[in-house]
Amino acid sequence: MSQRMQSCKITVVKRMLNQDLVDEYFENPERFGVCNIFSDGQEFLVEDLFALPDGFCAWAWADLRPHIMTVMSGGELPFIKPRGTLIAGCTDWFRPVIFKIQRV
Repeated sequence: MSQRMQSCKITVVKRMLNQDLVDEYFENPERFGVCNIFSDGQEFLVEDLFALPDGFCAWAWADLRPHIMTVMSGGELPFIKPRGTLIAGCTDWFRPVIFKIQRV
């Protein structure tokens, strides 16, 4: 018997800028800031693992998708509280975004 995937909510926890890396590796570091695709506190409801939510960055989605699948399929990490929640981030290490993924 197959189990239906549950929905999850993705919340933007924090956008950051690693200015030291930007200064070292970019020709025009003054043009570089925090991610402008997301806003802190922004929320997305995910009901279909294969459908990119409107306004969601495709690169961040690719990074988060394994974590989303874990949450939607009922997976847990024993050291994360509350249950049904994961913290993950995109792999833009110059201006990373941290997300909370919660089963709903």
